[in-house]
Amino acid sequence: MTTQAISVVVPARSAGHDLRAIKVVLHREMLRFLSDRTRMLSMFFQPVLWLFVMGTGLGSLVQGSIPGVDYRTFMYPGMISMTVIMTGMFSAGSIVWDREFGFLREMLVAPVSRGAIVLGKCLGGAIVATGQGVVILAMAGLVGVPYSGTLMLTLLAEMFLAAFTITAFGVMLAARMKNMQTFFGLMQMAIMPMMFLSGAMFPLANLPSWLHILTVVNPMTYAVDPMRQAVFSHLSVPPQVNAMLNPGVQWFGWQVPVILEIGVVAGLGVVLLGVGVLQFRRAD
Repeated sequence: MTTQAISVVVPARSAGHDLRAIKVVLHREMLRFLSDRTRMLSMFFQPVLWLFVMGTGLGSLVQGSIPGVDYRTFMYPGMISMTVIMTGMFSAGSIVWDREFGFLREMLVAPVSRGAIVLGKCLGGAIVATGQGVVILAMAGLVGVPYSGTLMLTLLAEMFLAAFTITAFGVMLAARMKNMQTFFGLMQMAIMPMMFLSGAMFPLANLPSWLHILTVVNPMTYAVDPMRQAVFSHLSVPPQVNAMLNPGVQWFGWQVPVILEIGVVAGLGVVLLGVGVLQFRRAD
């Protein structure tokens, strides 16, 4: 008895397949997030706690030294960043979950480029994180930030850019990891110092030289500061208070323009995306 082999023809990769793969991965990220209400609430609760509890407590300590500004107003851009960062990193971490359950292998053997999978993952994570940040954006009036259309659109665009970059960073970390415990441990080790050294919770003015260096080399600083610059441009505060709370980022005494800060975040996002793609190509 002779057996006849059945040939299987795998469709050639094409730009159309890659675009469809990006859409499918992005759509899956959206469905996964919207179906997990516990995750939505937990990602929302932490920045609200920091903003209204810690912000109020710290504000009572500095009351009178910053006339005309609620300390929660100062912390507001940092809390937006925290929301975006945590949500983006958790979205990236789902790669490890997909690997454990075999879904990632199914995606990797599909006739699409791995770059399309990574890009879809980053875009999906960025959209989810931005959507979560919009909830914090809606609370602007509660902390003295005006509901200006220009300001809201500016913050929305900066949120998306920061979310894309942090999701690309998370994808890069998660691409070769085998279990969630390792990923979350590394995530906490990376994210917490970045948040504390970004100026999200304390002004960047008059810092010791060693701490100033750490804030300058921290990439998250360049995501938080443009948001704070945008918020303070719509506030009426005394010049001395603005110089204290909103000094911007300086390189050797040179004030870094906001457009350059945004360029740093965007460039870093592209680099991290490329590294993530390379990591995926090496993954099994």
